[in-house]
Amino acid sequence: MKTNKLRAEFAPETRFELRPLPPAPFRATQETEFERLKKALLARQLAQAPTELNAPLRRAANEAAALAWNTLFPLLVFPALFEEKTTATLRQAGRQAQIFAVTREIIAA
Repeated sequence: MKTNKLRAEFAPETRFELRPLPPAPFRATQETEFERLKKALLARQLAQAPTELNAPLRRAANEAAALAWNTLFPLLVFPALFEEKTTATLRQAGRQAQIFAVTREIIAA
């Protein structure tokens, strides 16, 4: 049985220098303005919607806030995302109410 022997060869050590990262933008002031914007938009939407939609609308606002906060300009992006999420929530609630009404008619018949 023939065995092949490998010889390990190591290159000289490679060294490199780590540079510090540039400072991240300070988001503390954005956070307070962002929360104010979120509360204002949510309050306006909750005032127009029935009370049974409070929890789904709050959930939609939180989802929009989470998505917007991961962008470079959360204050700019949030209103559009909030509108999309609340529109989808209201559409889903309307569809559920329609299905519930049709189901109630079928059961009653």
